[in-house]
Amino acid sequence: MEILERIQAFVEEVPIVLFMKGDRMFPQCGFSGKSIQILEACGAEYETVNVLSDDQVRQGIKDYSSWPTVPQLYVAGQFVGGSDILTDLYESGDLQSIIDSVKGVEPQ
Repeated sequence: MEILERIQAFVEEVPIVLFMKGDRMFPQCGFSGKSIQILEACGAEYETVNVLSDDQVRQGIKDYSSWPTVPQLYVAGQFVGGSDILTDLYESGDLQSIIDSVKGVEPQ
């Protein structure tokens, strides 16, 4: 299976996934670490993909999203954004709403 097809299948299968440098226990860049902190603060249940462990995934995720950097967050199969966008969404409360919609929580 081609890398873009593999990425698409994974993004569609996993409700919340963060493509990042490192993993949730050992982020290997500040932006990835900040994204993990934000997801944890939202109480998200999510998976991570370490783009440093596979060069095809590292480039493939950028091609898939047409977004040049990682981390990249996907929720319910949709690209949400990178670290700066996650920060803005978190500060406005919108990220919590997006995550709650996946968990089946009614907005307050």
